[in-house]
Amino acid sequence: MSSPTVTGEVKHSSPARPDRPPPPAGKHPSGRRTWRQSLRRDWQLYSLAVLPVTFFLVFRYLPMIGNVIAFRRFQPGGSVLGEHWVGLRYVQMFLEDPTFWQVFRNTLWIGLLTLAFCFPIPIVLALLLNEVRTRALKRFVQSVSYLPHFLSVVIVAGMTMQMLSGDGPVNHALTYLGHDKISFLQEAGWFRTVYVSSEIWQTAGWGTILYLAALTTIDQDLYEAARIDGANRWQQMWHVTLPGIRPTMITLLILNIGAFMAVGFEKIMLLYNPLTYSTGDVVSTYLYRTGIESNSFSYAAAIGLFEAVIGLVLITTANRLSRRTVGTSLW
Repeated sequence: MSSPTVTGEVKHSSPARPDRPPPPAGKHPSGRRTWRQSLRRDWQLYSLAVLPVTFFLVFRYLPMIGNVIAFRRFQPGGSVLGEHWVGLRYVQMFLEDPTFWQVFRNTLWIGLLTLAFCFPIPIVLALLLNEVRTRALKRFVQSVSYLPHFLSVVIVAGMTMQMLSGDGPVNHALTYLGHDKISFLQEAGWFRTVYVSSEIWQTAGWGTILYLAALTTIDQDLYEAARIDGANRWQQMWHVTLPGIRPTMITLLILNIGAFMAVGFEKIMLLYNPLTYSTGDVVSTYLYRTGIESNSFSYAAAIGLFEAVIGLVLITTANRLSRRTVGTSLW
C-alpha cells in the first residue's frame, strides 16, 4: 500500500535564532562600556589626569571669571569682581587711545613676520636634513639646531644682547669689514629684525624635529612608484613628501595663527626699551605696563579680553578654512 502523496509547495523554515541575552547591568545596549565601567576598570590611568585637569581648572579656567572687571570699576582692596558696573567704558577708552592702535599695529607686524619666517624655515630644514645620508652629520645638525629650544628665554635674550651690543662680535665683524657700528638694541628700525632672528634661532630646530617625525610615516613604496614613473628628486618632494606631511603642516599653522596676537611677551620685555617702543611695543607689553605698573586693572583687562577674542576668531577661522579646503583640522 503506497503512502499518500502530499501535493503543494513545501515551505522551508529557517531555524529560530536564540534570543540575545540582555546586557549586564550598567552596560550600554550596544555592547560598549559605560563611563562608570571604564572608570572602575582603568582608574589608575584616569588618576594620571587629575593633576593636569586641576592645573587647567585653577590657572586657566577659573581666572576667566576675572574678565568681568573689564566691565566693572576695579580698585585694589575692594571687591574681587569690581565695585560698579561701567559697561563698555574701558573698551571705548582703548579704542579711542592712539597708543593702543600703535601697539596693535606693532603686534600685527611682528606676528606676520614671525609667521612668515618661523613657519616655513623648519619645513625647509627638515626637507634638507631628510636628504642627508650621513647619519652622524644628520644627528649633529639636529642636535645643534634644536638645542636652543631648551634654553630659557632669559638666556636667549642675554645672548642676543651680548652678540649685538656695541662691543659684541657682530659689530666687531662690521668694523673689520669697514662698516660703522650699528646700535641694534637702541634703534627702533632694527628691533623687529632682532626679535624675529632670535625667534628663528630658538624655534626652527624644534619644528624641524616635528616635521622629520612626520616624514618617517610616509610609505616608501610611494617614492619607489614615483621613481618608476620617472620622477626626479624635486618632483618626489613636491608630489610625495609635502602631501605626506601636510596634516602636520596644517596643524602647526593653525596653532601658530592662534598664537598670532600673543607674540613673545617675555623676550620682547627683555629686549625692548623706551627707544624702541615705536616698533617693539606690542599689546601684551602695553597691557603689562598699563595693568601692573599703572594699576589700571580694569582697563588692562579690557585690552586683554580684546586680544583673546581676536585670537579665538583667528584660530576658529583658520580651522574652518583648513577643514573646507584640505580636509584637515584640529576639531
